[in-house]
Amino acid sequence: MQHAATSSSAAQHSSSAPFPAPLTGVVPPLCTPLTADGEVDAAGLRALAGRVTDAGASGLFVLGSSGEAAFLDDARRATVLRAAVEAADGRVPVLAGVIDMTPARVIAHAERAAEAGASALVATAPFYTRTHPVEIAEHFRRIRAAVPLPLFAYDIPVAVHTKLPASVVLELAEDGTLAGLKDSSGDDGALRRLLVALRGRGLLERFAVLTGSELAVDGALLAGVHGVVPGLGNVDPEGYVRLYALAREGRWTEAAAEQDRLAALFALTDVGPEALMGRNSSAIGAFKAALHLLGVIGCAATAPPQVPLDSEAVKAVRHLLEEAGLL
Repeated sequence: MQHAATSSSAAQHSSSAPFPAPLTGVVPPLCTPLTADGEVDAAGLRALAGRVTDAGASGLFVLGSSGEAAFLDDARRATVLRAAVEAADGRVPVLAGVIDMTPARVIAHAERAAEAGASALVATAPFYTRTHPVEIAEHFRRIRAAVPLPLFAYDIPVAVHTKLPASVVLELAEDGTLAGLKDSSGDDGALRRLLVALRGRGLLERFAVLTGSELAVDGALLAGVHGVVPGLGNVDPEGYVRLYALAREGRWTEAAAEQDRLAALFALTDVGPEALMGRNSSAIGAFKAALHLLGVIGCAATAPPQVPLDSEAVKAVRHLLEEAGLL
């Protein structure tokens, strides 16, 4: 009864858009703008959300990898959710990352997301401990039973050290536990085989498959994915919206040219010296530096212990933005 009441309350107060089945298009995983002292810059987040929505995004994904969810406490996560739902203002659905180690912890995040008015939830497999496919399936079933919002599985083995088995995805798609999949596995062959299996079972009409690979969107769309969740979409949402539209129109040569332009721009994720920082610090720092240079957010700070970009790296970001015609 408690979960039903939470869901009902969320439905009464939410300003989120109705959730489509399947979800299609461009769904940028929003960065989380921070102030210099590490607080969430809600105004900056609303500006970013408005920018990508105005560009034609089909939805907003908050509190994922690009949103630095792993570095934010519960209070900051709640601020992000409220700002995103407010910014969406019913125009597009808001997908809330509820990533954590165990079902109990994920469900607590999911309940708060529902109360804030999120349209859907995004969760990884459980992590830290080693889990069996039966346990992974049970993890998602518990989340879905506790908070009855559409639930997406986030396949990101680089972060959780588990590749979601295709058998589990098919099982949970078939029984309605999952509404979709965000594939950031980097395994294009496995994704293609999963699409074939989903199509063979008639599930692609209601189960959304979204690629998280910014560099191979045209190929993934040709293979049958429904859309893309591009971190680089924070910086150039219009480019990904154009790419999606060209692919949907079957204009593959033009789509490939747009993909090539975006691939060149993606070089900004490597501006941070490998000897001084991890690739996450480099990528998130570059996205935020670009947004700061573009005047979207007021501060390019990243959450500790990530290492900030130095002035030379920021100059490299500026140069790439100029080459891409964004500055």
